[in-house]
Order: sequence, then C-alpha cells, then structure tokens
Amino acid sequence: MKRIIYSITFFIAVFSLFGNCGGRIGKRISMGMVEGWAEGNAMTLVTKEYLTEKGYLVVTHKAAPNLLLASMDNGDTDVFMNVWLPTTHGDKVAPFDHIKSAGMNYDGARLGLVVPKYVDINSIEELNDHKDKFGGRIVGIERGSGMATYTDTVLMEYNLDYRQLNSSMVAMASELDKAIGEKRWIVVTAWQPHWLFGRYDVKFLEDPKKVYGDTEHIETYVRDDFEKDYPEVYNYFQHAFFEDEILSKLLTRMEESKNEKETAREWVEENRTLLDSWWNGQNKKGN
Repeated sequence: MKRIIYSITFFIAVFSLFGNCGGRIGKRISMGMVEGWAEGNAMTLVTKEYLTEKGYLVVTHKAAPNLLLASMDNGDTDVFMNVWLPTTHGDKVAPFDHIKSAGMNYDGARLGLVVPKYVDINSIEELNDHKDKFGGRIVGIERGSGMATYTDTVLMEYNLDYRQLNSSMVAMASELDKAIGEKRWIVVTAWQPHWLFGRYDVKFLEDPKKVYGDTEHIETYVRDDFEKDYPEVYNYFQHAFFEDEILSKLLTRMEESKNEKETAREWVEENRTLLDSWWNGQNKKGN
C-alpha cells in the first residue's frame, strides 16, 4: 500500500513540476538548421533566445535542407527559417503536402559564382579564357545542395572546362581566405546574405543565362499544423523580417563570436524593440 502511495505521490510531483513550468513539455519547439548556412543559423539562434524568454523550450538540430523539409512534413521538426525561393529550394519544397510558409524573412538574396574584386573578369562567360589562373576549378559547398546542383548546370550551359570541387561551406571559406591572402585568382560558389561579403572584397560574376536565377527571398517554413499549436509564435514568424543592414551586422558578429549563444542573447537585448514589434504583429516589410 505504501508503495502505491509513493508512486502516486511521485507522479503528482512530476506532473506539478511540468505544470508549474508553464506547460513546458507542450511548449517545445524544434528548429532545423543547415551546417555552415550562416544566415539561417543566425536568424534561428536569435529566435531561439527570444522564444526561450517567452517560456518556450526551443531545441535546434542540423541536417541537409531536404531532410529538414521531410522531417517537417512528418511533424518531427517544427520550423526551418532558411528556405530560398523561388529557385534554390523550389523543387525541394514541392513534394511535401504538410508544410507551409509562415512568411518571408529576407528579400534580395542571391547566389552564384564569386571572385575577389582584384580578379579582372566580370562574367561567367570569361572563365574559360582564364582557366590556368583559376586552376580549372570552382570551389563549391556540399554535394547535394541546391548551389552544387545549379553549378553543375552552369558548367554545362557555359561549356566550362572546369571541375567543381565540393566540400563544406567552412572549407570553401578557408580556401577563399588563403587565396586572397596570397593574391591568387579563385572562384567559389557563394550567396548573399553572408558574412563573406562583410569580411572580404568580393563580387559576383554576371550570369547572362540566369542559371542561378534572379534575386531570391528567404522564407520561414513550418509544419502545417504549427499555427494551430503555437498561434503566438506563428504570428512572430509572419512578421519577422531582417533588413539587409541588420542581418549583415548580425552575421559579422556571429562569425567573429566565440560563443554564439551569448552573442545571440546580446543581440536580442540590443534589438528587443524590433523583436517585440514582430511578436506584436508589426514591422513586416511593406506595412
């Protein structure tokens, strides 16, 4: 009998613990990120700190974009803040029926081939004429990414006598840094917004055939029943929009930071008025 009473008492204590934490189990939000994708990771970490203040238990995990989208479709991941549309992730989003956009968080995004500004060519069409200076290679990011796929198409469409070397974003940035330090010619796959454009004097090569598409925007995607479960948070994502200057400064700080969590916390404190406006349904681009 005592054992039964102890068991009941333990159950009530555990139930009360979570109940007094503001329903913490029921307020758990899972946010996906992609390794090395600075813009989405910065937005996610800032949001995590802000939502934590609001009483939510926010967990983050990293995977490839297609895996995160599939996880959202299955209901295992709640939010992914780094969906590039209409070109980069358009085909990746299309197969899933149980995810939806909560809103655009950045406009004017761009991807393509990037070179240091001291490289005196301006178009992808000029690459073959300078193959030796570039070593016949384009330094890319992860194989399977939208960027890598479009770069494969660029090689064919422009009949480039180059090979794409795929690794990680971190490895690409390291190669760029070393080449610039030695004043060598290098061409990499890159995108904007990114801290690379704040740290280095680089430029996009013109893409006359528009293989990489025109400028894009970034959207926050959620599982389709997220709005019903977390209406306040969904409202935040509907209104969260990072202006270019704001995001550029955030990315630079994150790249230079030795403690991203602390940097995100500081940024939230410094930009609380902006974040509160999003939470209260204000400050959306176009309003």
